[in-house]
Amino acid sequence: MKLLLDQNISWRLCGRLADIYPGSEHVRNIGLIDGNDADIWDYAKENGHVVVSKDIDFQQRCLLFGHPPKVIWLRVGNCPVKTIEELLRRFSIAIHMFNNDPARSYLMVP
Repeated sequence: MKLLLDQNISWRLCGRLADIYPGSEHVRNIGLIDGNDADIWDYAKENGHVVVSKDIDFQQRCLLFGHPPKVIWLRVGNCPVKTIEELLRRFSIAIHMFNNDPARSYLMVP
């Protein structure tokens, strides 16, 4: 399962989470750091990623357009990278189950 981390999440998490989310990318590494939501959405859809963001925008896109891509909405404010890493690790089973559920478009964490 590949994640696409939005600009409001540290790019460092790609390496730190490679053991449980191999092939994950950050918008910075694919030239979309200043990309709009539609460009990020299209990239995730075309490349089989699950979008991870702290913004409600992608969750709203799910409601409008369905999936793919699927979206993980992190409901946390400003926090250390370690906190987000711990969340994505702690919820990894739920995240993988969500990814395999054809009926669900987005997942709120926590």
